[in-house]
Amino acid sequence: MQQDAEQPFFQMSGVSKSYGGAVALDHADLAVRRGRIHAILGENGAGKSTLLKVMSGVVQPDEGVMHLDGREVSFASPAEANAAGIVCVYQELSLIPDLSVADNIFASNPPRRFGMIDRRAQRRQAEEALARAGAADINPLAKVRDLPLSRQQMVELAKGLAHEPRILILDEATSALTAADVARVIEVLKRLRQEGLAILFISHRMHEVKALADECTVYRNGRHVMSFEAGARSDNEVIEMMIGRKYQHAFPDKPAQKPEQLSVAAPVLACHDLAWSDTLRGISFSLKPGEILGLGGLDGQGQRELLLALFGVLRGCAGKIEIDGKAVSIGSPVAARAKGIGMALIPEDRKTEGLMLPMSVRENLSFAALDRMSTAGVIDRDRQQSFVDRMMELLAIKSHGVDAPVGSLSGGNQQKVVIAKWLIRKPRILLLSDPTRGIDVGTKQELYQLLRRLADEGAAILFYSTDYDELIGCCDRVLVLYEGRIKKELVGPAITEQNLIASALDLPVGQIAQVAQASPSTGVAP
Repeated sequence: MQQDAEQPFFQMSGVSKSYGGAVALDHADLAVRRGRIHAILGENGAGKSTLLKVMSGVVQPDEGVMHLDGREVSFASPAEANAAGIVCVYQELSLIPDLSVADNIFASNPPRRFGMIDRRAQRRQAEEALARAGAADINPLAKVRDLPLSRQQMVELAKGLAHEPRILILDEATSALTAADVARVIEVLKRLRQEGLAILFISHRMHEVKALADECTVYRNGRHVMSFEAGARSDNEVIEMMIGRKYQHAFPDKPAQKPEQLSVAAPVLACHDLAWSDTLRGISFSLKPGEILGLGGLDGQGQRELLLALFGVLRGCAGKIEIDGKAVSIGSPVAARAKGIGMALIPEDRKTEGLMLPMSVRENLSFAALDRMSTAGVIDRDRQQSFVDRMMELLAIKSHGVDAPVGSLSGGNQQKVVIAKWLIRKPRILLLSDPTRGIDVGTKQELYQLLRRLADEGAAILFYSTDYDELIGCCDRVLVLYEGRIKKELVGPAITEQNLIASALDLPVGQIAQVAQASPSTGVAP
């Protein structure tokens, strides 16, 4: 094993890939060793995903060579790469919602008997793959559509492990997971490392990199910047390598005395005893212009459902919603975004809920505000172009052109498009559901600055995040939910990690030391 660890099991040299005039990879290099976890770092658009797609046979390089176990290789398809032992688990799910978990895991190569699918063997092997992925609690006969996003991602990991890889690639595969599932995946990857697998790991969560990586490689603008042993560079040094400039404090300063100023302002949004099913139980709060109000707590305590209820997505909600002090009925997203309410929702899953991936950047930016770009039902192309150009500049969206498919953009730039399409409507109330999931530190910093700027201009922002640092750094107040109820309101200096953790576990805020020590095993989002 020591000899294997010293010699690269897989090596990529001088690999380049361009899309039209845009260079995705520029003579990039990579060396991967068995029995090690190799973190691939870089901003969105740095070339990480393209590099892994070349490695896994999804795209063909324009130039460069690859060697696997000492032999030169090239893969015309993912199936060829899989056959060679290279398996990639992507952030974007490849599951078929209407099929069972077991059917999805073995969709490409189910076990057969007498030429027919052996259902008993498939279920047994699916159980083994799920257990190996740390998800033994998932029923292999359950329909994928009935699983929450975090559980679906665990099925995706089990599907990858069922191929018995020699090199396992995880491309932001933990970004949709709860903290409890992330902890399980970390243990799984450590075990796979001990079994001799070579593991490539892309994550924008530095604490995950610290917990897992043996080696790190940084890419910027499609080029290899540096490879180094994990821990040999500080977080700030790594971030500066990624963004190519000095790293400044991530969060903008909060306005002085903001809570006192907000106390005299009239709420733009107020909820009274909002309830839905067993998930929301008597939610009451108010949100004022210029305020960033956070939603905290363990994942799955009703935060996402609260945002969906406010935006008119959920049916059968009880309670009262007021806009500018007047009771309103928000029966649909169309009603929520209407002029008298002016609400916008940035959803959790940009790929399926926020964008039409095959359609152009221009079309995606226009969807939410076609009425503002049209006269008598006909789109005014000059007006549309003006809106699109302004949003592209305001959010610094990097694209191969506004007519390029939005699916060709990096994850961070896709998220900017989701936000920009709603900003065209100039919403008064902005609802955000974990908006920085799977995007890099540089783009996160830009989004934090944007949120504060929108609040300073008078927008009222309700911000759910699974990242406690974001709640602490961005929010004027935080409502901590527990089992569908608001258990604690934290204001100003009281918004600390210890208080957020204690409140999320429904413990007295005073029990700081004990809770902080217990938090790694509780499933609290880091």
